[in-house]
Amino acid sequence: MSQTTAVRPSAARRGPGRGLTVGLVIIGIVILLRAFAPAPPADSLADTARDFVTLSISVVIESLPFVFLGIVLSIGVQIWLPEGFLLRRLPKNPVARRVVLSLLGMLLPVCECGNVPLARGLIAKGLTVGESMTFLFAAPILNPVTIITTQQAFGWDSGILAWRIAGGFLIANLIGYIYSRHPKPQSLLTPRFQEACALGDGHDAAAGKARRSATLFTQETSAMLPALFIGAGLAGLIQTAVSRDVLVTLGSHPVWSVVALMVLAFVVSICSNVDAFFILSFGATFLPGAIVAFLVFGPMIDIKMLALLRTTFTAKTLVQLTLIVALCSAVLGLAINYAV
Repeated sequence: MSQTTAVRPSAARRGPGRGLTVGLVIIGIVILLRAFAPAPPADSLADTARDFVTLSISVVIESLPFVFLGIVLSIGVQIWLPEGFLLRRLPKNPVARRVVLSLLGMLLPVCECGNVPLARGLIAKGLTVGESMTFLFAAPILNPVTIITTQQAFGWDSGILAWRIAGGFLIANLIGYIYSRHPKPQSLLTPRFQEACALGDGHDAAAGKARRSATLFTQETSAMLPALFIGAGLAGLIQTAVSRDVLVTLGSHPVWSVVALMVLAFVVSICSNVDAFFILSFGATFLPGAIVAFLVFGPMIDIKMLALLRTTFTAKTLVQLTLIVALCSAVLGLAINYAV
């Protein structure tokens, strides 16, 4: 990444420790909440522990293949594609360029987990932060597997598939536009990732492609897997602490149904390739706008996704992104509920 700013090694080393500390603090808070809650029967405690383990492992198993696929694609982009191959084929106009990048997911059937390492590779290869964000947030929704599974779950006539595609496309391009205007885009990235990009510009260039691929695979795996495990653990803890019955009681309200399913999407952290079948069971209880908000918000922002994104973007950037995506998804869901 030719525009990377200089980074102090000491600052780069502090990044992972801070993220791990935040994750452990959140886990500790949830554990304390459970500890001071009214004591349930012993069987209930055993069931809760079992649910936590099952939910956490299911998130990891569901996500891991896509993480590895994303890392492999990232290696292909960074090392095996000829220099400038991708950039030369993108439109010069910034708007058209982001539109093409948002549709790139059509060629890459990877869910949001695998798109994070791939977006990292695109930044390292020369895309701007705003352009990579456009791809990152559009691809989980605008990929053929997600489109097919959503169609199988809801069909064409309900309008949910069309709203999901349109919502994902528009929100991703809005984010890309907003961050393309940022005066210091490199400040949006973590010092550790900036340092990795700076080293990637010339470091070990003489080494063979196979050796560089193996090194990059190790680096990306060591960055992605701890984040995935922490995110999966948090998702499992919160799912066992939050009663779904509470969410279901809100399903018929045009406003609270949207909020409830967005919270559910954030908590369950389910893969975008299968989330349509998961939410189908709520179809008779929740309004269509709430379901669309779930299907748009979840693939872009959830616990697992934030943990993965933290390997690349600063905490302040993630807070901003979460607020933007949440606001846009809520507006989309409310518009559908009140218009349809």
